[in-house]
Amino acid sequence: MSLTIQQCLVNFKSLIENAILTGGKKGITSAIRSSTPILNIHEAVKWEFVQKGVAAVRIFPPLDARKPELKLAGSLKQKHQDVCIIPARLSPKEEVMTDGLLKGVKDAYGKTFTERTISINVRSQMSSLQKNFDTLFERTFSEAQNLHERCPKMCLGEVYMIAVPEYDDRQFDANNIVLKKPRRQVVEQYIRSFLSINNRHDTKKHFYQYERVCLLIVDFTQNPPKLYTSDQELKDAGLLAEDSDMSIASLNWDSFAASLLAKWEERFGKSGKAG
Repeated sequence: MSLTIQQCLVNFKSLIENAILTGGKKGITSAIRSSTPILNIHEAVKWEFVQKGVAAVRIFPPLDARKPELKLAGSLKQKHQDVCIIPARLSPKEEVMTDGLLKGVKDAYGKTFTERTISINVRSQMSSLQKNFDTLFERTFSEAQNLHERCPKMCLGEVYMIAVPEYDDRQFDANNIVLKKPRRQVVEQYIRSFLSINNRHDTKKHFYQYERVCLLIVDFTQNPPKLYTSDQELKDAGLLAEDSDMSIASLNWDSFAASLLAKWEERFGKSGKAG
């Protein structure tokens, strides 16, 4: 049975809010560190690719599992990837890195296999949206930079979820679920920033960009949680100015997986063996 993004958001909300109610600040911190809530969004990503025709055997970690993650090597470091789609007709080939910070390090997959693997990061920010923004955004584009510098044709995706309104972390100690009134400027900052690293087309530059970014803007005060899917919905909610020229059309969930698969096929062909 497949999972939809809506089902996964319901599960996420339940886990986050139960952690606050039963454990307060320690409870929510423990839940986040366990990754259990965000793994629901990982599953939504996996199932979205299955719905677009990707064979489940190509997805890592497998459906309904958190391991094994692929540890892929970029130019500066090796890192476990949240969700990967491996090429169908290509096998890993171990090689030893020959330059840079990873010189002499074994790469279990090899550059060719790595470059033809679709890798998707999944992140979320439920509180302190503005306070932590710079650090989190820098981390986001540094991940793309690391992989693209070594594998410039690699197709990378980023799914980033924010709670709007955001949870008030000052209330966690009292086991209270309080969501703060959203600020339009913060929402616009996220949209503007993620647009700047979205839709990478030129494989010779813009290594910090992703081939496709999905920004999930979610209202967890509603039951079930409300995922904003259009500019008009954001404007109706007062989260975008009526005359705003910003748009989430190229950041939406519905076209995320299809866009990444189309870009991959454009670069590597249906077999994944194109130059």
